[in-house]
Amino acid sequence: MRIVTLTMLLALAGSAAVADQLPAPADAAVYIIKPAAGARVKSPVTVVFGLTGMGIAPAGVKFDNTGHFHLLIDTPMPADAMAPLPATDGIRHYGKGQTEAKIELPPGKHTLQLVLADYTHTPFTPNVISKQITITVTK
Repeated sequence: MRIVTLTMLLALAGSAAVADQLPAPADAAVYIIKPAAGARVKSPVTVVFGLTGMGIAPAGVKFDNTGHFHLLIDTPMPADAMAPLPATDGIRHYGKGQTEAKIELPPGKHTLQLVLADYTHTPFTPNVISKQITITVTK
């Protein structure tokens, strides 16, 4: 009889999840072109996405070294960065390969951050994630 401990099961599950993540090139980077950090803007806000070291492909289409954008709005990167990103008000998916978006935001301070994910909405390893910026939406 073989005894498997909970620790062993968790280790196996973790290694399987990492194995499912696609690797990102070392020079891959995403960034927010517009708006600039600290900008004061009116809603709707146009957010322009930037990418170097990889290409863009729609969700569901698997090509090497490509992915699509997800915009985190007032939301931190999910703790489980090895699972597909959920679609929520705070995590917007741009699975058609969009490189910019117009988003409605209420007045006040907001944080924005980009994450590049593969054809299954799963972040790459290492994660290809931008710096988080803060903007202020005025009336």
